[in-house]
Amino acid sequence: MSTTANGNDSKKFKGDIRGPSVPSRVIHIRKLPNDITETEVISLGLPFGDVTNLLMLKAKNQAFLEMNSEEAAQSMVSYYSTVMPIIRHHPVYVQFSNHKELKTDNSPNQERAQAALRALSTSHVDTTVPAPSTVLRVVVENLVYPVTLDALCQIFSKFGTVLRIIVFTKNSQFQALLQYPDGASAQAAKLSLDGQNIYNGCCTLRISFSKLTSLNVKYNNEKSRDFTRPDLPTGDNQPAMEHPAMATAFTPGIISAAPYAGAAHAFPPAFTIQPTVSSPYPGLTVPALPGTLASLSLPGATRLGFAPIPAGHCVLLVSNLNPERVAPHCLFILFGVYGDVMRVKILFNKKENALVQMSDSTQAQLAMSHLNGQRLHGKPLRITLSKHTSVQLPREGHEDQGLTKDYSNSPLHRFKKPGSKNYSNIFPPSATLHLSNIPPSVVEDDLKMLFSSSGAIVKAFKFFQKDHKMALIQMGSVEEAIESLIEFHNHDLGENHHLRVSFSKSSI
Repeated sequence: MSTTANGNDSKKFKGDIRGPSVPSRVIHIRKLPNDITETEVISLGLPFGDVTNLLMLKAKNQAFLEMNSEEAAQSMVSYYSTVMPIIRHHPVYVQFSNHKELKTDNSPNQERAQAALRALSTSHVDTTVPAPSTVLRVVVENLVYPVTLDALCQIFSKFGTVLRIIVFTKNSQFQALLQYPDGASAQAAKLSLDGQNIYNGCCTLRISFSKLTSLNVKYNNEKSRDFTRPDLPTGDNQPAMEHPAMATAFTPGIISAAPYAGAAHAFPPAFTIQPTVSSPYPGLTVPALPGTLASLSLPGATRLGFAPIPAGHCVLLVSNLNPERVAPHCLFILFGVYGDVMRVKILFNKKENALVQMSDSTQAQLAMSHLNGQRLHGKPLRITLSKHTSVQLPREGHEDQGLTKDYSNSPLHRFKKPGSKNYSNIFPPSATLHLSNIPPSVVEDDLKMLFSSSGAIVKAFKFFQKDHKMALIQMGSVEEAIESLIEFHNHDLGENHHLRVSFSKSSI
């Protein structure tokens, strides 16, 4: 076969089905989804170097990508040999091509590819034009799933060192301010991420340059962080940053490097700097190996490929439980805040471990990201993805002391109805609980007495002004709130009213 791939006659053109081990600037990409765009294919190569040519063979679900150097191509192939790229939930295969260069013709198909290449190469950082600011303002629109400060750090770290970040809600919109050390990184992040979705079809990023030139961060917690100052306090009543929620939160996620080398000792081991491959863009580094955070699923035209846990994987392994106190019901209620729990199994010989089966992989991901590291019955939970794809019920006649429970038909599922408003009320565990479905006869003292009956401290209570069916109650700590939610969700208040309890984003 000639060493030049030519787009003239793509019907006769054969893809390289063997995976040649001889490096080449030309990369062969297979098993692409039918509706793939040129931009998405180019995005696979951009973090590793300039893409100089593209040949699309849509009929064969294949493409050839020519990189500016053999070194860039090698970095790309070695990275994707350890981390399979996912585009629109499809695994895509990347290998060296037998061809040494690409020649493309003027057919409409190839003209489109060339136009996409020109658009992307010019939209990438133009270092001659200084960025207006090193601080970006980020608004997340269509917030179907919660987005955390750590998630934003993962995404934006791909374009340079994130120095400081603050997240807040303004005009009912989730927003963030994020500072880079240089304008080029800010420019690269804005050009690549503006308009992208974090999850398929939702959580859209809208990015602009801030008028601020620097951010002043006083506390390191889940609302603000200064990676140059690991010594900062966590602030009053803020949960300590001890739980490595993001270690498993977005598996496989976007990036596996930590935002800032100097901060490594201030964070759990999950935040480790991975070796990086060099990039032509200032401040843009890409992890060469998958770290504890997870695989790089590069941005396509309209999505960040913040790929969820692989489809079909919805069983979580929960460890470090208190074997004296844990029961299937308490895990069902707690994990049920983040998705519908189908089955729970506490392991017979290791009662500090349990398997929790959620109804789908997105819900498993949400539960894992919010509950990993949170304290239950005095011990921080450790949550990882189980190798099991479902929880087996005990065989008939084999009693397991009630350690395995099936909840698939439970009336307590919060997310059974598509588009349920519960989806928009998913928040991390907090000391303040949201109560609803309160009957008219129940007054403040009744609820305070109920919640303190288990020995917990009630710090504050407030009915909603317009609607006494709802209230906020603030417990002594996040751990007390977690245990109160488990104990009193679905509590019978009489008059056919069962109390609904969830975590609140507000405090009293």
